[in-house]
Amino acid sequence: MNKNLFLLTASNVFGFTAANVTVFLSGIIGAQLSSIKSLSTLPPSIYIVGIAISTIFAAKVMSIIGRRLGFVLASIASTVASLMAAYSIILGNFFIFCFACFILGAGMAFIHQYRFAAAESVEKEQAPRAISILLLAGIVSAFIGISLANYTKNFIPNYLYAGSYLTLAFLTLMPAIFLAFFKEKSETISKQDKQISTRTYIQFISDPRFLQALTAASFAYVVMAFLMTATPISMHIIHKLSLDKLGIVMQFHVLAMFLPSLITGTLIKKYGFSKMMYLGVFFYVLTIITSFLDPSFISYLLGLIFLGIGWNFLFVTATSLLVTTYTPDEKFKAQGFNDLVVFSFTAISSLFAGILISLTSWKSVNLFCIPFLILIIASILNADLRKTEKN
Repeated sequence: MNKNLFLLTASNVFGFTAANVTVFLSGIIGAQLSSIKSLSTLPPSIYIVGIAISTIFAAKVMSIIGRRLGFVLASIASTVASLMAAYSIILGNFFIFCFACFILGAGMAFIHQYRFAAAESVEKEQAPRAISILLLAGIVSAFIGISLANYTKNFIPNYLYAGSYLTLAFLTLMPAIFLAFFKEKSETISKQDKQISTRTYIQFISDPRFLQALTAASFAYVVMAFLMTATPISMHIIHKLSLDKLGIVMQFHVLAMFLPSLITGTLIKKYGFSKMMYLGVFFYVLTIITSFLDPSFISYLLGLIFLGIGWNFLFVTATSLLVTTYTPDEKFKAQGFNDLVVFSFTAISSLFAGILISLTSWKSVNLFCIPFLILIIASILNADLRKTEKN
């Protein structure tokens, strides 16, 4: 744990609360502000669209002005967006709220780059461990964000949830303070790296290991975001389970997303990338199986816990594999392209989640995820077979 990794981890505790609060509340607030039922999940979907659209922009900006200034400006932008969200709730304006969610998503595109900055702060063989340490901050983030958002939801009388976003404005400002002390790492780029750095996006995808990392990360996020977006609507609005129970389910889901990080780095080192990805797919299958149970607090709790564990194994492993597939001179291009694909697919899935859950059922939404798991398995098999043929 060096200084940069500590600052990134501390910043992730507060910065990632934007994701937790958005997933927890924005769909419910969307239903509150919009008279059209199918548009209730538009705010969390717009949030993910904001991430997708801003990924290349975030990588490009930081390649010019550096990670430190990029992270600080993103933190300030997220604070402004949180204040805008609170104001939109007071006005009762659905469109301003959606715009605020979009800006929060743009800020999150920078926060998602924390994991690459963490990997760069240590030796390459320690990257999985550094990424795991960073993601552990998500445990604290989940309990701080969701608990404070729930506790302060009535802070402004007659404007439910406006206080939650005022609280979020304070939380998202904290990374700007921490990362003001972040120190940029200078890298020496060899002539050989510079010659390879002209690779196009097609050439990146042609690398079976890069494609494996990209596919696993993309569809790990697609399945997770698809089910997370549908959960508040299915639990609270359709099946009438209380907001407190929803909060517990979401907190334990986020706990399951990040707590395995204590061992994920070690498991990757011991068993390798492919086996860990298969394990992640196995937990996603368990999630789908729980959807066949009666829709109760326990079934949602179990399903979302399995979902979180599966996401951790897939996403941490995919990120750890990705950083081994490019040269230092290619990092911003490769990272930006990876996140663009990951969050573009995630945005599309999130947009469809609200429509599908309103037209079908929780079980159908889960079954819809099976093709994505097949694609992950296919990418692993392809990379392993290509490696065997090469040897």
